[in-house]
Amino acid sequence: MDNGPYFTTSSGLIDSVDKKLLIVLRDGRKLIGTLRSFDQFANLVLQDTIERIYVGNCYGDIARGIFLIRGENVVLLGEVDEMKEERAGLRELPVEDILIAQREEMEAKQKVDKIRTQALHERGFCVDNAANDLY
Repeated sequence: MDNGPYFTTSSGLIDSVDKKLLIVLRDGRKLIGTLRSFDQFANLVLQDTIERIYVGNCYGDIARGIFLIRGENVVLLGEVDEMKEERAGLRELPVEDILIAQREEMEAKQKVDKIRTQALHERGFCVDNAANDLY
């Protein structure tokens, strides 16, 4: 294991320049692209970016090109290991199919949440929607 100095500020991104990264944003989107630049606020510039949508054991990619991400919107950032990515056992679907599957998954989740909220409300609990606050 490397014993070098670890930086917790944006300067810790220096080693990630020109590498393929996966970034999870506050709104739940997952972006994969090559880090080209960053600044002191951890604003990121990604090249050849794709937005990856996961539904179950399937995924779909939407090409986004060059992407500028404001640093405060980054929740998680990590380097993509291409070898492990190939062996992940996920099945790629066309964009149209994955968007339909995503919409169906969201509708099913909303139905379950509505039933849960109604049941809790009937039992006297005040339900706040903190689960919708992705920050």
